Amino acid sequence: MKKILYVAGEALPFASSGGLGDVIGSLPAALSAEGDNDIRVVMPLYAHIDDKYRSKFEYLGNRFVQLSWRSLYCGIFKYIHKGVTFYFLDNEFYFKRGSLYGEFDDGERFAFFCRAALEILPDIDFFPDILHAHDWHAALSVIYLKQCYAKTDDRYANIKAVFTIHNIQYQGQYGFDLLGDVFGLMAWDKEIVEYNNCINLLKGAIVCADAVTTVSPTYAKEILSPKFSHGLDNVLNNFSFKLSGILNGIDRDYYNPSKDKEIFANFSSRNTDGKQLCKSGLQKMLGLPERDVPMIAVISRLVSHKGLDLVMLAGDELMKQDVQFVVLGMGDKGYEDYFRSLSERYPDKCKALITYNRDLSKQIYSAADIFLMPSKSEPCGLAQMICSRYGTVPVIHETGGLYDSIKDIGNVGGGNGFTFAAYSAYEMLGSIYRAVTIYNEDREFFEKLRKKVMRVDFSWKQSARSYIELYKNLD
Repeated sequence: MKKILYVAGEALPFASSGGLGDVIGSLPAALSAEGDNDIRVVMPLYAHIDDKYRSKFEYLGNRFVQLSWRSLYCGIFKYIHKGVTFYFLDNEFYFKRGSLYGEFDDGERFAFFCRAALEILPDIDFFPDILHAHDWHAALSVIYLKQCYAKTDDRYANIKAVFTIHNIQYQGQYGFDLLGDVFGLMAWDKEIVEYNNCINLLKGAIVCADAVTTVSPTYAKEILSPKFSHGLDNVLNNFSFKLSGILNGIDRDYYNPSKDKEIFANFSSRNTDGKQLCKSGLQKMLGLPERDVPMIAVISRLVSHKGLDLVMLAGDELMKQDVQFVVLGMGDKGYEDYFRSLSERYPDKCKALITYNRDLSKQIYSAADIFLMPSKSEPCGLAQMICSRYGTVPVIHETGGLYDSIKDIGNVGGGNGFTFAAYSAYEMLGSIYRAVTIYNEDREFFEKLRKKVMRVDFSWKQSARSYIELYKNLD
């Protein structure tokens, strides 16, 4: 039996800002189901965690955590969800905020979290075989483990560290004035975290970890090149022997069109009749004409690496087609303004919903016919898997996890979507037009394709087995 502690800044259903929350909310449960492993998760106790969960948390006690010159209160709460034990670390000064991330003192907030995640192990009587940290918010837990605790306390000495990069763009970069005063690191730790004349927490975790993973095999290869590495290719090439990629999955129970209470009608791959009711329900709700035309959806953070520059180049050309186009997301003001403008210019064809709303996203997934995901880079992507689960055929750019999960229907043996290799608006439109043409001219084939994509197994089962194998190889 392996004892594994996940350290992460978010997890569904408690607090989530995107794909990381999905992963931490479902992967530990999948690992637990695959064998006799003790999987636990530690995360911050954010103020906005829903009271339906928070009211059931068990208070275990508290301790004071030393972070440089600060002695900081840390309350410890416990809750079991889907057979997995979650620990929530309480400090209202750091976590009673309006958002998970993006605060001026994120470096200090998550330094406290990472230090506390290690400090509480005697309190919870759980010293894991594996500490598995996720993204830069948890990077210091790996650095602290190897540079501090393992060198001074035998109880920590045999803990192996795995670090997963969900998006290498976000690295936790800070000035050296924070090294001792905020992070509580020593002068001799400087070389571990130093990169390009600043502190780089992601780099430090890569150096210190026993294994480094990314969330798809193709992304693991891509980030070895300057095009995708955001400056860390030299480090990753030096430590490539640690690096591997394991494709994410989705929670098939949470994303289940046959039981989902948030959508307008239920349906399955055996009987997709409810799909049309979902479409007409969304059209009515959004004020779109209730017509049988291809509905194309984008559900995304509105940021540059999501390929939205291609959509901006092609938007007016796409609106010349007899289609409906629904966009859900928020992000950079330029993209938000563009989609608002497109919606205003084509009110019967386009609706821009500049918000983040998980229930609304499921209504769109279930209603649309075609899902557009033209990302410039995509470590894994979950939307292409979720839309498939809801019978919405993906159109993707061949990069990262999109390439690993979606193959073009023109491939020998058939595929599960429409893809384009060159990053260009012209190529993207070509793949969209192929999907639209098949929808309009060969509905029988499109419906078979719809049912096919719904049956693709994007569960965590295979990925969980790959993680278990990785953990075993660290012995």
